[in-house]
Amino acid sequence: MLDWMVWTLPVAVFFSCIAVMLVGMTVWEIKSPTTMRRGWLPIETTRGDRLFIGLLTAAYINLAFVGLAGKLAEWLGLSAEPTIWWGFAISMAALLLVMRKG
Repeated sequence: MLDWMVWTLPVAVFFSCIAVMLVGMTVWEIKSPTTMRRGWLPIETTRGDRLFIGLLTAAYINLAFVGLAGKLAEWLGLSAEPTIWWGFAISMAALLLVMRKG
């Protein structure tokens, strides 16, 4: 059923993190209902809104990293393409930033 997907370890970790976040946010929402607040995003958001925006941001960062890995190696003079774990770490940092300050 899932043979079409290239399930490498970074891809599995990325999607596992998303699943854990969704379960955690559901439990958090049940225990403590959210309120609207305004951070540096140009709209008032709830925790769920910030999670959605953060997940989209993380996905785009991962896609950009995969697409630009060859160019990054060329620009930085690396002997090989940087590992995908860098893209994962950067995207998770962006997600945390949006969740905390957005």
